[in-house]
Amino acid sequence: MARKPPSFEEALTELEQLVERMEQGNLPLEESLKLFERGIELTRTCQKSLQDAEQKVQILLEENSLPTLKPFRDEP
Repeated sequence: MARKPPSFEEALTELEQLVERMEQGNLPLEESLKLFERGIELTRTCQKSLQDAEQKVQILLEENSLPTLKPFRDEP
């Protein structure tokens, strides 16, 4: 049976823990690579969750005739 992907919060928590472990700098190379791979997977999970949430917000705004979202820009 396939494992259910983690929620956004679970993925973010695990990612933070991985970063903390890797920043200690005392892991063997092979383990560091495995953790890095897992970190990439978790990052993709978080990005997908955020994109899905943004789409839901956009749909709700459109359904209720509210102004749509505009891309965020840093002000100089």
